[in-house]
Amino acid sequence: MDEERITCRADVCGGRPCIRHTRMRVKDILDLMAAGASTEEILCDYPYLELEDIAAALRFASNFLDDPILPAVA
Repeated sequence: MDEERITCRADVCGGRPCIRHTRMRVKDILDLMAAGASTEEILCDYPYLELEDIAAALRFASNFLDDPILPAVA
């Protein structure tokens, strides 16, 4: 379940969504992928991550963007 992989704790990265037991934020994974990094490259560079962590980060972002109440964008 994504709830086990994506955590938001006030004492870790200011409460931003992170991959379980790490300080790797969902945003970090999205930024890496947006810069062209492949899943394989991310897993190689961050060996504590698992394939399902990356998938959970993508699902989390997709669900966030599908929320009917989105934060205002300037």
